[in-house]
Amino acid sequence: MKRIGIYAKHNNRDAAALAGDVCCYLEERGCSIFLEDVLASALGREKGYPPGAIPSLVDLVVVLGGDGTLISVARLIGELRIPILGVNLGRLGFLTEVACDETFPVLDRVLRGDFEVSSRMMLDAVVLRRGEAVGRFRTLNDVVINKGALARIIDMEASINGGYLTTFRGDGLIISTPTGTTAYNLAAGGPIIHPGLHCLAIAPICPHMLTNRPIIVSDEDVIRVEVKFQDEEVMLTADGQIGMPLAGGDVVEVRRSPCVTLLVKSPQRDYFEILRTKLLWGER
Repeated sequence: MKRIGIYAKHNNRDAAALAGDVCCYLEERGCSIFLEDVLASALGREKGYPPGAIPSLVDLVVVLGGDGTLISVARLIGELRIPILGVNLGRLGFLTEVACDETFPVLDRVLRGDFEVSSRMMLDAVVLRRGEAVGRFRTLNDVVINKGALARIIDMEASINGGYLTTFRGDGLIISTPTGTTAYNLAAGGPIIHPGLHCLAIAPICPHMLTNRPIIVSDEDVIRVEVKFQDEEVMLTADGQIGMPLAGGDVVEVRRSPCVTLLVKSPQRDYFEILRTKLLWGER
């Protein structure tokens, strides 16, 4: 691990300050540093790179920020299988497992090759309009179909591998990876799924029929959702960060991506400890 890419949460002084310290630490150990251009400018360094160019140049990516920052970087890495070390600057994240004060001890272990990674599946989604692809998205957490604030209930006809599942009527639908089940899926009443399992979760958002409940399907399944509405504001979002408006009759197809995200595991805590910490389990 001698070529290290560094991303930091934008417009965050703590992230920039830590990034400067990490650069010095790594350079003292003979590493080559690749900073995204916004971060390089904030640190007063002459050499910066477009964010999408860094993954192909490095052996390891360090993300300083929160889960949202890490998710955006995971999409940039795509098929390259570069491990990500996520450092959370606030409370522990579900994905950014390393606390700020653990940064340098963990970095030292990673440079020695003394670390493990957690492999997280991703999703590929395509939006079909009259049979033609008009949008493609890759996600780590989820794909969400959601109505606008003033839109009426929308009908979403769902099928699995070509077989009719049901027509969900409500405010929207969430299709999650196991990693994404602790995000929007959890808020919508969906299950928490361990990231090592091979499955997907489908959770309706505020369903009109209370008997429409979340369902878990195989990660080998292709999920197809046709949205049916007229003159309404409906959006598709990927990881809550990118997306596009949908038109009535559009079809959203979601399947497991061939890409995976490799997250460097914290040597201090496991997945269940993170759940207990984040969700305050056991507290009175």
